[in-house]
Amino acid sequence: MFYLCCIVMICSIIIVLFYRYQIKRTYASLNNMIDSIMENSFEEEVFDESRLSALENKFAHYLLASQVSSRIVAQEREKIKGLITDISHQTRTPISNILLYSEMLMEDCQSDEDRQNLEAMYQQAEKLKFLIDSLIKLSRLETGIITVNTVRSNVKDLAAEACTQYEPLAEQKGLSIHFIQSNCDSVNNGYIAKCDKKWTMEAVGNIIDNAIKYTHKGSITISVKEYEMFCCIEIADTGIGISEEEMPLIFKRFYRSQAVNQIQGIGVGLYLAREIISAENGYIKVVSKLGKGTIFFVYLPK
Repeated sequence: MFYLCCIVMICSIIIVLFYRYQIKRTYASLNNMIDSIMENSFEEEVFDESRLSALENKFAHYLLASQVSSRIVAQEREKIKGLITDISHQTRTPISNILLYSEMLMEDCQSDEDRQNLEAMYQQAEKLKFLIDSLIKLSRLETGIITVNTVRSNVKDLAAEACTQYEPLAEQKGLSIHFIQSNCDSVNNGYIAKCDKKWTMEAVGNIIDNAIKYTHKGSITISVKEYEMFCCIEIADTGIGISEEEMPLIFKRFYRSQAVNQIQGIGVGLYLAREIISAENGYIKVVSKLGKGTIFFVYLPK
């Protein structure tokens, strides 16, 4: 009886050890599969039909399907990239030619009526150029063709440059635009945040352009403030303001308020601005009062 108990105990230990070995082997196998799929080097293998190997087999098929799906997505993205590039090249040249020939004709035009027609054609061509450029930027950003590369940048200098860039446009409408520096104790180390300067300029520029577009009289004020985790660019205007009902909608793609249909625009500027700032791990906040003006807060992470 004693020997029988010993044999049973030894067999039990062997079974437990073998089971633990199977679990450990399966765990190692699944771990290797995950590593290989992350390195894009996964290959399907043949497993036996035990219960644990069946799990490995299912997981392997799932990873293989995911890898195939990723490759298809990558191929489709390349096709879209090529299509966007073709559209960009195919449309840029004829539109540029229309603008050029319109300018040449306006220089030699003697009739006031013909000049007005040419100016109208020139404005429509400019509008078409702006529309196509905006859609191409939007498509490139959404499909991942363009990615933001964040580096430590001086936000104060960026905001001041944006202010200078849009100053002539503001003056054309009889508006004043001001840049105000505030609350930074360190002259050399302050106002530093991680962002992509080119794309952040695009986002801030879209907001400033909207401020100028929807302000009929008064001023636009741009300021920079520094907080513990963020640098903030504030763009404040004295324009028409945004109603509470429309506040959740202004960042939607192609959304335009019925109150501003007579003003030129296509409704992608704020959408593109939010996508850019979100890609930089920042965010945009808006405070507005109808008929009093709007303040956009662009927060960039340190």
